[in-house]
Amino acid sequence: MHTEYSQVFRDRAAVRKYEQVVYAPGSYASAVNERQRAYLRRLVPRAFPDRPPVQHDFACGTGRAVDLLDGLVREAHGYDPSPEMLDGAREAGLFAHLHQLSTTDPAPEPATVDGPAIVTIFRLLLNVSPDVRHRAIGFAARALPDADAGLLVVENHGNTGSLRHLGSHRHAGDPWFAELSDREVVELLAAHGFTVVARRGFALCPPGAYRRRWLRPVARRLDDLLCRPAWLARYATDVLYLAQRTRPEG
Repeated sequence: MHTEYSQVFRDRAAVRKYEQVVYAPGSYASAVNERQRAYLRRLVPRAFPDRPPVQHDFACGTGRAVDLLDGLVREAHGYDPSPEMLDGAREAGLFAHLHQLSTTDPAPEPATVDGPAIVTIFRLLLNVSPDVRHRAIGFAARALPDADAGLLVVENHGNTGSLRHLGSHRHAGDPWFAELSDREVVELLAAHGFTVVARRGFALCPPGAYRRRWLRPVARRLDDLLCRPAWLARYATDVLYLAQRTRPEG
C-alpha cells in the first residue's frame, strides 16, 4: 500500500494520467469498466424496481462510478478528498452533487438519507490503510442503516485468488502493488454489519495481458467469456461485492 495515496491525486498531472493512460481506450481498466457498466445497468433496475435509488459514491475521483449509473438513479452524490479530482468530475459534466472530504475528520455523514440508496466504493480499498477502509465502510453503514435501505457495491481490484497473485513475488517491496483476499473483504464488511449477497468478476486475465498489443484482443475476448459465470468471481482479478446491511456495526 502506498502510504501517500491520499495525496497522489492532489496533482492535476496525476489526474490526467488516471483518465488518459490508466483508462485509455483498449486498456485493462477500460475493459473492466465496460463490463462493470453493462452488469450494473442491468442490476440496478432489478434491485430497485419501485423507486430509483440515490447514489453515494465514496472516493468518487473524477466520477467514473457515477457515470456508470447515469440515468438510473434519482440523485447522485460524490465524495472525495482531492479537489483536483472533483474539478475533473465537474469538467466531465457529471450530474452529481460533489462533496470534498477531510482526510482527518471522522467518517462523514451522507448528504441525505432519503432512501433507497446505492453506495459505491470503487478502486479504493486496495490502496489505502485499514483505518481508511473502515472509514469508507462506516460511511456506507450510515447511508444504509438496514437491509431495506439499499445496496453496497465494493470493488476489490487485486484479488489474491486470481492469476495476478502468481506474479506477486516480482513486486516485493513495490508500494503500489497490493492484494486483498476474499476473506479480508468479507470480514471488513461484516465488521460494519454488512453481509455479502453476491460477487461478480470482471477480469480473470492479469493486467499485464492487456499491455501486450498482440495479446490484448485475446485477453479481452477471453475475459468477456469467462466473466459471464458468477461462480468464477473467486478467481477474478477484479471483483465487485454486493452487500446488504443485516445487523448493527461491531
